Amino acid sequence: MMMKYESLKAYPKIFLRATGLHLSEFDALYADVEAAFLLAESKRLSRANRQRAIGGGLSPDLEARDQILLTLLWLRLYPVHDLLGYFFGISQPTVGRYLGRVLPVLEAAGQDTMRLPDPGRKRRKQLPELLKDLPELGIIIDSFEQKVQKPREQEEADSYYSRKKKAHTLKSQIAVHPETGYIAAISQSVKGRTADMTLLKDSQLLDEIPAEMALSGDKGYQGIAKLRENGFSPRKKPWGKDKPLSEADKDYNRAFSQHRIIVENSINRLRRYQALKQTDRQHRKGHEARVVAVAGLVNRQLAARMPL
Repeated sequence: MMMKYESLKAYPKIFLRATGLHLSEFDALYADVEAAFLLAESKRLSRANRQRAIGGGLSPDLEARDQILLTLLWLRLYPVHDLLGYFFGISQPTVGRYLGRVLPVLEAAGQDTMRLPDPGRKRRKQLPELLKDLPELGIIIDSFEQKVQKPREQEEADSYYSRKKKAHTLKSQIAVHPETGYIAAISQSVKGRTADMTLLKDSQLLDEIPAEMALSGDKGYQGIAKLRENGFSPRKKPWGKDKPLSEADKDYNRAFSQHRIIVENSINRLRRYQALKQTDRQHRKGHEARVVAVAGLVNRQLAARMPL
């Protein structure tokens, strides 16, 4: 089958389009996760309720490398299982089993790539003069939403309805390095109706960030300065009818917007993986694991092309 690693590696451009990774990046990923995958397989095969002895039953249709390749293609292109099975010469149920085995390994690998900026490392660029009060060391946060299938129960459906997107969604919060867009943290996945500030308060991010580190977000994070001293968001219009922003505040907000555009770029990188862009077909299950797995792939791309 053309989609297996040994065949696909002969077409580097197709490999990149299908997985989002250059061949060398995929090889590095496989080298990093192979041991964890094989350990997970060993634990699965030696579980107490297994009815056959190890070695019994059918042999895997795909070796470990191809199972990981299959999972990356699913994350990147999000084909239905029977179509993906056709590409790899396996059945639809087998595709589901392989995804269930590989995704936790990729999730753990993705989590391992996330870290806050190093306070001992020199910054490569200065903040605009307008943002002089914002500490140079910090992270930028934002959220994104993915459409999901509407739950059957109306009360549950209402809790997933996002007025912003005018659709039923799941929401994820992302925190990135302000220079590189490298992803430092991903929140739990929550119902689309959840406000950005509520998600921030409920996540562990506020506890993990040192007090001297800046935390900045867009208008959805108005009031962040009340949660921590180094919390920053765009300036609001004065309270009252027909009271516009001052020119100084408009200049500040423009500079602030330019400063935080990097988080939008990282979100766009995540959403190039169709498993995070198309309407979720997994009935809202395992969403956070998929986001973290893809975040790890994005971090690998950024680290290979723009080392920290």
